[in-house]
Amino acid sequence: MPAYSPEAIAEHAMALALAANRRICKGYNRVRENNFSLTGLVGETLHGKTAGIVGTGRIGAALCRICKGFGMTVLGSDLYPNQELVATGVVDRYVDYDELYANADFISLHAFLNDESHHMINDESIAKMKKGVMIINTGRGRLINSEDLIEGLKTKQVGFAGLDVYEEEEPYFYKDKSDKIIDDDTLARLLSFNNVIMTSHQAFFTA
Repeated sequence: MPAYSPEAIAEHAMALALAANRRICKGYNRVRENNFSLTGLVGETLHGKTAGIVGTGRIGAALCRICKGFGMTVLGSDLYPNQELVATGVVDRYVDYDELYANADFISLHAFLNDESHHMINDESIAKMKKGVMIINTGRGRLINSEDLIEGLKTKQVGFAGLDVYEEEEPYFYKDKSDKIIDDDTLARLLSFNNVIMTSHQAFFTA
């Protein structure tokens, strides 16, 4: 029977990262208005940076391979490390969450949602991260405490966020709400940040 493509979700995670980091949406909107200024569009090269992949199953492993192609150092964190990924050079090494938070410039979430991983991204974990860290979530919305992510964005501890999932997405995602007011204050706040890229749970959505 049909199944999600791990590569599809991994590619979307990288697309969110690139769109956020390189201000793609902002630049696109500008040139549509004949504004070709580069002010405020400076990004960071991913080459030479460190990616922290939380959960290295099929999707996480696919993203590890993509990150390697970008010339990144790849740290994995998983309850069941896949040493074959280390042996083949896809993951440089496995580390615990704290070491991953401390060293990664780019963190992508692909962990299973359970009692331990629920809201694993919160005030405490964000405080352990590099200032300006990029957080990507194409996994489960409830891996992130959205209110704490907002605080991290406000203090600039989190530099960018790319979200394909949201913990209270059910009333909105997959629906056309263009003629309605968003009454979820947390979702509305996330959408107000120019350094947050959000899509409507479409990472799997390929032919």
